[in-house]
Amino acid sequence: MSLRITIFGLAITSSWGNGHATTFRALCAALKQRGHQITFFEKDVEWYASNRDLPEPPYAQVRLYRQWDDVLPEVRKTLAATDVALVGSYFPDGIAALQEIVDAKVTVKAFYDIDTPITLASLRQHRGNEYLDARLLPELDVYFSFTGGPILRELQTRFGVKSAVSLYCSFDPAEYQRQPSDARLRCLLSYMGTYAPDRQPKLEALFGAPARALSDERFIVAGPMYPSSVVWPENVEHIFHLAPEYHARLYSSSDFILNVTRREMVMAGYSPSVRLFEAAACGATIISDNWPGLDCFFTPGEEILIATGGDDVVHWLRRGTLPEIGKRAQERVLAEHTSSVRAAQFEQAIEAAVSAQIAPALTRNTALHRAI
Repeated sequence: MSLRITIFGLAITSSWGNGHATTFRALCAALKQRGHQITFFEKDVEWYASNRDLPEPPYAQVRLYRQWDDVLPEVRKTLAATDVALVGSYFPDGIAALQEIVDAKVTVKAFYDIDTPITLASLRQHRGNEYLDARLLPELDVYFSFTGGPILRELQTRFGVKSAVSLYCSFDPAEYQRQPSDARLRCLLSYMGTYAPDRQPKLEALFGAPARALSDERFIVAGPMYPSSVVWPENVEHIFHLAPEYHARLYSSSDFILNVTRREMVMAGYSPSVRLFEAAACGATIISDNWPGLDCFFTPGEEILIATGGDDVVHWLRRGTLPEIGKRAQERVLAEHTSSVRAAQFEQAIEAAVSAQIAPALTRNTALHRAI
C-alpha cells in the first residue's frame, strides 16, 4: 500500500521554539521509508524562516507559502491527487485547509492534534479556535491525538468525531541513541523546554530550587522565550536554543533529565512529551512530575523516577547515577514508541477509516441483492 499523503503543519523545516517539527520529521521519515509519498505545506513565517535548521527534508516535498490565497491553486491541485490529507494543530490556516480537504472529497480526511488538551479547552468554551472549527469535526474520518485516555471518547461523543485515535509522539532511533558524553554539555541535571507561564512555577520548584540546594553542581536548561524576569541560579547554564542534532548529546551527557508537564496536559493525562521518549531512547535517567496515565508509558521506580517536589529531586540527585533506570526506559521506548511503530499505527488507522467507509456500501448492496 503506497499512499499519497498531504500534510498541513505548523513546522517541519524549523524546530525553533516548537515541538511540532521533530514530531512531523520522525513520522514523515518513517512513512517515507514505508513507501508513502508526502507533501508538506508550511506557512513561511519570519520566526521560522530565520531559524530554519532543515530547509529541505529528504522525506517530504515541502511547499512554503506566504499567503493562503496565493498557494490555494497548488493546494487544490495537490488534494485532487491525494489519498490522505491531514491538518495539524496550530497550522495558521487550519480552518481553511480543513474546508478544502472536505470540499475536495479526499478519501481519508484527518486532523492531527499535537495539543489536544489545549484544543479541547477551546472547543468546550467557544466551539472552535483559530485552527479548528468544531463544525468540521463530523466531516473528518480520523482525529489523531497526542493525548490518549478518556479525552478520545469525549471527542467522539461530544463533538461528533467518527474515530478518535491516539497517535503519540515518537522518535527516530537513528537520531536518538546513546552518545559519548560531551564535556560542553556535562551536567548533573538538565531540562529542555520552551518557556510556558503555567509550567514555570513547577520548573522553579523541580529545577531552580534543587540547583540552589546543590550549588556546586552544574545544571543546564535549554529553550527559548524565557523572559528576563526569570533569574536562574549561578550554577545554571541557559542555552537559548539547542538544535535537534545536539539533543541526544545533552541527554547522554546529563546524569539526570527533568521532565515537567504543562498544566493542561497534566489535567488531561495520557500526554507524554516527545522529550520523554527522546531522552529515554538515549538511556537517560528521567525524573518527572506525575500525571494520570504516566504509568502506561513508563513503570515508576523502574523505568522513570517521580518527583512531587524539589526535595524529591534533590534526593535522587544526591543518590547518584542510576543507569539501570535509563536502560529499562530505553528498552521500553524502542519496543513501543519509535517512529516506525507510530507509522504502522497511522497506517492501521487509515485502513480502518477506509473500511468504515466501505462497510455501509457493502451492507446496502447485500440488502439490495437479497431484495432482488
